[in-house]
Amino acid sequence: MTAISTSPRIPTFDDVKAARERISGMAHVTPVLTSRTADAKVGASLFFKAENLQRGGAFKFRGAYNSISALEPAIRSNGVVAFSSGNHAQALAYAAKLFGVSAVIVMPRDTPAMKVAATRGYGAEVVFYDRYTEDREEISRRIASERGATIIPPYDHSDVIAGQGTAALELIEEIGEIDFLVVPLGGGGLLAGSALSAKALAPGCKIIGVEPEAGDDGRQSLRKGEIVRIPVPKSIADGALTTYVGQHNFPILKRDVEDIVTVSDGQLIETMRFFAERMKIIVEPTGCLAAAAVLHGAIACTGKRVGIVLSGGNVDLKTFNALLDGS
Repeated sequence: MTAISTSPRIPTFDDVKAARERISGMAHVTPVLTSRTADAKVGASLFFKAENLQRGGAFKFRGAYNSISALEPAIRSNGVVAFSSGNHAQALAYAAKLFGVSAVIVMPRDTPAMKVAATRGYGAEVVFYDRYTEDREEISRRIASERGATIIPPYDHSDVIAGQGTAALELIEEIGEIDFLVVPLGGGGLLAGSALSAKALAPGCKIIGVEPEAGDDGRQSLRKGEIVRIPVPKSIADGALTTYVGQHNFPILKRDVEDIVTVSDGQLIETMRFFAERMKIIVEPTGCLAAAAVLHGAIACTGKRVGIVLSGGNVDLKTFNALLDGS
């Protein structure tokens, strides 16, 4: 069994560049969208990296595919195991299907039905757990041990981080120098990978992470200088309901991230509405974290060039409509 490392190897920008080679032709080079209305609202030039249009509906496909690709073929053939609230689940299931290997995904019982259906639709086996009373990592270790499979966690993994960093790499290569890069933060894989790319390609850029108000473990950790664990938060940003950032991620966040801010569920809903009404795209609550912080003034960026990662679009229409209707 390959388990979660206790001595983390911290990835570098070279790992991000290697990940781009592995995922080339498999992951979409997603578009960078702009909005004059959004620019006028903030008084800045905003560039939205639309990972809601990525394969599997979220940035997670990048890290999942890169991680499976990096495995030795003999190890890969034994299959993979992951724990995830949805987007990593779908991404790993899809990537495993492309490689022709088995995947078992440990998912919370309260995961949105659309995400469960999509994960199963890609051929993965789903094992449910209670996020408030059970340990998803322990369950995953047991399954991996029984099957000889490799655990690929959603964020605390060098190859996952490197794969996620390719989104920011593409963004900066397309639009050039930016003053801010604003990125959603759950467990930290996307933010850490983005920081590796931003510091290499735009050294003067300030990197900001954004969490839901109810789950600010990352912000607390950055201020304290060590990983802080919190109780399981409750927010509509279901992809960011982590209780602590990863060991592989935190050294990068501590070194490279300027600040971590939070937004409310109400601000996430308003941002979802903005994207649907003005830009004609569906972005899930977690995917709106970075944009909500910019659009609602949590970051002072007037007159600046701001890159914003829209991390995913996996929200079922019933939930989407209920949130926008306030019901």
